[in-house]
Amino acid sequence: MQTMKMYVNGQWTNSVAGAFFSTYNPANQEEIERVPRAGKEDVDLAVAAAKQAFESPEWQSLKPSERGRALFDVARKLRERAEEMAMIETLDTGKPLSQARSDVESAARYFKYYAGAADKMFGETIPVAPNVIDYTVREPMGVCAHIIPWNYPLQITSRGVAAAISVGNTVVVKPAEDTPLSALKLAEIFSEMEVLKHALQVVTGYGKEAGAALVNHPDVNHITFTGSVATGASVMMSAAKNIIPVTLELGGKSPHIVFPDCDLEETVSWVMRSIIQNAGQTCSAGSRLLVHSAIKDKLIGILTEKMQQIKMGPGTNDSELGPIISQKQFERITAMVDRAKEEGARIVIGGKRAIGGDLNKGFYFEPTIIENVSHKSEIAQEEVFGPVLTVFEFETEEEAIELANGTPYGLVTGIWTNDVSRAHRIAGKVKSGQVFINDYGAAGGVELPFGGYKKSGIGREKGIEALRNYTQLKNVAIKMKSK
Repeated sequence: MQTMKMYVNGQWTNSVAGAFFSTYNPANQEEIERVPRAGKEDVDLAVAAAKQAFESPEWQSLKPSERGRALFDVARKLRERAEEMAMIETLDTGKPLSQARSDVESAARYFKYYAGAADKMFGETIPVAPNVIDYTVREPMGVCAHIIPWNYPLQITSRGVAAAISVGNTVVVKPAEDTPLSALKLAEIFSEMEVLKHALQVVTGYGKEAGAALVNHPDVNHITFTGSVATGASVMMSAAKNIIPVTLELGGKSPHIVFPDCDLEETVSWVMRSIIQNAGQTCSAGSRLLVHSAIKDKLIGILTEKMQQIKMGPGTNDSELGPIISQKQFERITAMVDRAKEEGARIVIGGKRAIGGDLNKGFYFEPTIIENVSHKSEIAQEEVFGPVLTVFEFETEEEAIELANGTPYGLVTGIWTNDVSRAHRIAGKVKSGQVFINDYGAAGGVELPFGGYKKSGIGREKGIEALRNYTQLKNVAIKMKSK
């Protein structure tokens, strides 16, 4: 166990109050590190540093191509330290090491992708009149605040930070108190780079203290938040007080819609993968299985058999299914499943804590399939954030669409059919920010705009579309004099 410092104004520092808190390994509940517990004074210092960096002549005169080269270097350094970063992520989140390695590679891809976009944020010319030249330019927002969740800390930090800096902003990151370590390690890379040294600030602390101070700060010009609907609504209200834009990714209850003409083995493989990845603690987890009655029993049989073979254990063992992040989250999952059973749901497999050997040291939840559930019930409507899959049966396309759209969320939908016309019909009718046909995730989706309908959030991250979040449009009109 070590004591780390946070990163403000190009320096490593403790909190003003000198307070600390600990982060724990979910696999065995052992203390990993102590980190500073930031408060309002620390946030004030971090925002002031980000504002000073943004307004500095050095940053304002920096060519977009130079920002791009610096972001390329971040990607390179992440890959050079990939194993170290992956181990940190596994220890902090509990996820299997192979998944953590994939997260590090995704983080590097974000920096590489937005490095290439840094000098390609174009404006437009607008025809107005023969004697008027009118054009638009996209300018950076200024200081961007990023509130990071605990499930994919490095990857989500990177996707927001890389995009924001690419178009000329400076950033302040507040990682989740459960998983602050990879953001601090990313700051180490920034600290080694003269061009980017002051562009990133990382303050560690609790949401109600450091997070609240950050989203309410009058010198923050944009907020990116990933987390719960309730907290997202609070962030949005804070932003409204200062009249600043927000990008909110607030989770999902994403369906797989499965028809009899699908490739059954491929479908089962993706359905299982999408609910056990990161122990189901994924906003885009495919947590609802909507399956045609003609193949329901067969599909559930194959899926159950495969889930019975899943190896559970510590992330450092690279097991397929790791622990739940905390006792609090484990108890939430357990309570939701127990309430579903009380309402008459049938547990096909799982539904309880996994025990034995190393599993006794952490909070592991068995991969779970639940059926005989009302589509209006809590387990069908609300995000569980665990390896829990609810099953629903349908007969017609119309019924499938109604079920798919029948929650407050609209993040991702998977459609499994070899009928191209049917796939397009359904894709056009589901209220979902992303639709995958005979696929789910598309190689990490760094290039694909990501965000949701309804309570899944506002705005889009990933891809070129994300850059619009971090810029504001200026129109310039020039009237030419006649001879």
